[in-house]
Amino acid sequence: MKFTELGLSDNLLKAIKRSGYEEATPIQAETIPLVLEGKDVIGQAQTGTGKTAAFSLPILEMIDKSDPNIQALVISPTRELAIQTQEQMYLLGRDERAKVQVVYGGADIRRQINNLKSHPQVLVGTPGRLLDHMNRGTVKLDHVKTLVLDEADEMLNMGFLDDIESIIKALPDTRQTLLFSATMPPEIKRVGVQFMKDPTHVKIKAKELTTDLIDQYYVRAKDYEKFDIMTRLFDVQSPDLTIVFTRTKRRVDEISRGLEARGYNAAGIHGDLTQKRRSQILNQFKHGRLDILVATDVAARGIDVEEVSHVYNYDIPQDPDSYVHRVGRTGRAGHHGVSLTFVTPNEMDYLREIEKLTKVRMLPLKPPSAEEAFVGQLSNAEETVQNLVKKTDTSKYEDMANSLLENYEAVDLVAALLNDVTKDDSSQVPVKITPERPLPRRGGRHGGNNNHRGNNHGGNRRYNSKNGSRDRRSGGNHRSDRHSDHRSSDHKSGSNKRQFTIRSKG
Repeated sequence: MKFTELGLSDNLLKAIKRSGYEEATPIQAETIPLVLEGKDVIGQAQTGTGKTAAFSLPILEMIDKSDPNIQALVISPTRELAIQTQEQMYLLGRDERAKVQVVYGGADIRRQINNLKSHPQVLVGTPGRLLDHMNRGTVKLDHVKTLVLDEADEMLNMGFLDDIESIIKALPDTRQTLLFSATMPPEIKRVGVQFMKDPTHVKIKAKELTTDLIDQYYVRAKDYEKFDIMTRLFDVQSPDLTIVFTRTKRRVDEISRGLEARGYNAAGIHGDLTQKRRSQILNQFKHGRLDILVATDVAARGIDVEEVSHVYNYDIPQDPDSYVHRVGRTGRAGHHGVSLTFVTPNEMDYLREIEKLTKVRMLPLKPPSAEEAFVGQLSNAEETVQNLVKKTDTSKYEDMANSLLENYEAVDLVAALLNDVTKDDSSQVPVKITPERPLPRRGGRHGGNNNHRGNNHGGNRRYNSKNGSRDRRSGGNHRSDRHSDHRSSDHKSGSNKRQFTIRSKG
């Protein structure tokens, strides 16, 4: 369903188009009309399905821009998630001139108090910091018309249920309540029964990945090792058309430039490129004039190329559904596909969550050595030379060829040609990829300002994100640290151990 069919204003439709979205996801298509009708909604869907926009768009549609009071409250389990939600709501509501603020633990509360003086109509916050502001009288919620409990099961896992109930009891009874959760444990159902009025339950089935035609591997590597390993894999696996997925726009630029510097036919796309430039690159890729496309998840929306042979996840996606979305770009229309995911040592839990969703155990792949990569390059070079000979009118060059043969050994001439058509050794073309902040360790031991005064409720945390790019969690947050509140705060390649198939690129 297109967003134009959902009853949204022109300003919101303009913001949606600017964000690169055309069709609503299932959770958005089913939820937005219900919210606009004023109904309470329980939205149950896997992460990465667009739940943020599912509640943000109708809220932005309904708020009274002339009313300076807080009309919508979004409660998020972590400060990173709260910040990302506020940013997305701000961008979507910019043309509507909606005021959206965020409050979270681990930051200067005085600055937040000062920001609240601008009278936001939408407030996003983490439970502990919201309670702090309520107790100080710096947040007044008596005009709230819509409450959103985002990632409710995550907040349950982190021990926030009591805090949430305290916040809810301070809200007007005549309000709309929206609850979003990937799972529906009994405690979450109780919240629905106790604090919602005849809610409509929208349940979206998790995406499924057809794995019969896709070989799925992973390479365990440190962040700084990924680029060199990936280029060696290109040389060994010799993919036809390849998509490299990465987490940030900066990485798209750096990786695509690095690949070009090493002689690969590559280009990158992300949201900062003009639509004209993105279309040019995609057109080149679809017609085989570009071998490697580097992209963020959002920029890769709408790519439908049946001949994609390989997908490389340079950065492991932050939620399992994004993995399904990425890997589904290969293995299409009966073609065989290969996916390979780079995993840093502290990201193995994320890999296991992906395996649980896809019900496929990824096979470990040992990185190829420089010697193995060189063998792969020679195989490609041989194919290139064969094609050169076939398409060359050799009679035109006989005299010069004989002259060269008088001065050089034939083997030296052929070796020079092979050297010319193979890529430079990676050590001769150094490429620096800026380190990115690693994904937080699941289970609660990553992050800067945690106050370890309470029990860790992060041990059973789900791998969690909204849209594949917004949820950098700070890790385990603690039930009793209300005042510090950090808790709220674009063919076979291997086998079980090692197996490479080297083939010429056709």
